[in-house]
Order: sequence, then C-alpha cells, then structure tokens
Amino acid sequence: MKLVSTTFFLSVLLLSIVSCKTVKQINKAIAPKDTTAVIIIDQTKIDSLLMIKKTIDNLNKNYIDFKSFNAKIKVEYQDKKGKQPDVTAIVRIIKDSAIWISLTASILNIEIYRILITRDSMVLLNKQDKEVQYRSFDYLQEVTEIPFDYTTLQDLLIGNPVFVDSNIVYYKKTDDQILFSMVGKYFKHLLTLSSDHFYLTHSKLDDVDISRSRTAYLTYSDYEIKSGFHFSTYREITVSEKNKLDVRLNYKQYEFNKELSVSFNIPKNYTKK
Repeated sequence: MKLVSTTFFLSVLLLSIVSCKTVKQINKAIAPKDTTAVIIIDQTKIDSLLMIKKTIDNLNKNYIDFKSFNAKIKVEYQDKKGKQPDVTAIVRIIKDSAIWISLTASILNIEIYRILITRDSMVLLNKQDKEVQYRSFDYLQEVTEIPFDYTTLQDLLIGNPVFVDSNIVYYKKTDDQILFSMVGKYFKHLLTLSSDHFYLTHSKLDDVDISRSRTAYLTYSDYEIKSGFHFSTYREITVSEKNKLDVRLNYKQYEFNKELSVSFNIPKNYTKK
C-alpha cells in the first residue's frame, strides 16, 4: 500500500458523511428532476419555508458535541482492479487538537501506516518501509483534491455534517423520507433524511465544476444511540470520476468521551522522506 492509497482512503472518509451545518439563510426553493436541473417555485409559500427550517433545526439536533472519540473500522473497498485487501482503521480523536489513525492489513494483522493530524500539520509513518513523512495540512488538501480544514475532517470522522451550503434549492417530504438539495461553492448536494428521526440515509454529491465529472453516492444505515448520540455504524460510498471506487465502512467498535492517548513515537532508525 502506497501513500496515495492512504491519502485516498482519507479522501473517501471525507466524502463519507455529508449532512448540514446550521443554515443561516434560505434563499429560494427550486424543484429539480436531478441535482443539475433548476425550476423555480413560488417563494411566497411560507409553510414550505417553515418546513425546511424545521428540518434543518431537527437535523442540527443530531450534531455530536464530543470531547474524545475512539473507533475500530473495517474498511472494504473495490476499484477498477477489483476487490482489494480489507483494511482495519483505528481512529482516535481529541477534539480540536489531534486525529490519530492506524491502518492495519486485516489478513496479515500487520500495521502498515500510522498517521497523526493536527490543525496545521500531519506526520505519516510508513511501517513497511521504515519511513517518516512530515507534511502541512495543506498537503492533505492537495493530494485529496478536496477543500477542507481540520474541523471538517474531524466532523467527518465523528459523523457530524460537512459540505453543506445554506442555498437550499429543493425540498420534498413524503411519509418516510425528506429530500432537499443545495448548491455550494464546490458541490451540488442532494440529501435524503428519514422523516421520523431526521437521520441522514442517502447523499449525492456532484462537482460544481462540470469538467471534473466527479460524483459520490453515499448511504448510511444501522444507526445506534450511544452516550446520547445518534451514530451510523455502517456506510457505503461510491465515488466516480475517471475511475470508480466502492467503499464500505463498518464501525465495529466505537466510544465517546473516554480517556485517550494519541502518543506518536518515531523510531530512530526511520528515514525521513
């Protein structure tokens, strides 16, 4: 497994949880057949605007405000070459301070990478080749080609909403689900929520830049309530651009607000790269 695989794994995680920050403004209501169509609806329908605000408010109530997070994730993925070896990811987060990740080849049970990410930097240990790399956080953005900061990555891994704009352009409610979409600076985004608990069940992201032709389909299921938080323990992601990647994330173990260590010792015999 090379560095590109590790950073791509992080970029997949970055797309794997998409929901909503607090909406400051609802500009208009538009009903598209898909995420690219635009049909304007009468904005004088106050009831519709109130329903949208209620949906956003209830979705924001599911925001996970934590101090620490620890999880063991089984990662299955398939690319153009077919099914790839499973990876086990151990993720530890100290809120607003550090993200610690260990990647292990599941079959051999051998740790292959260890990563420490802070607000402005990252350190990566290649345990196979006994190498260490020091990079700025900007480097992670460059490799993944996704605009995000530390807080966005933290929210992504914890299960909090990211990459949502206040420009709501479509809203529809049925007996069992709620659909709404928005157009932001980077993405056109269609979300599907359960109508009972306002859980995110499906998400579709399209690049605003049509030359990229990048699309991500995401599904969320197997919600559990732990420590008072609603948490999706199983997620499926399909990312398509020039090639297609299918990923499954199964959170086998997880806990909030426990004492954690994110110590990161670098062996003296490791080569700086």
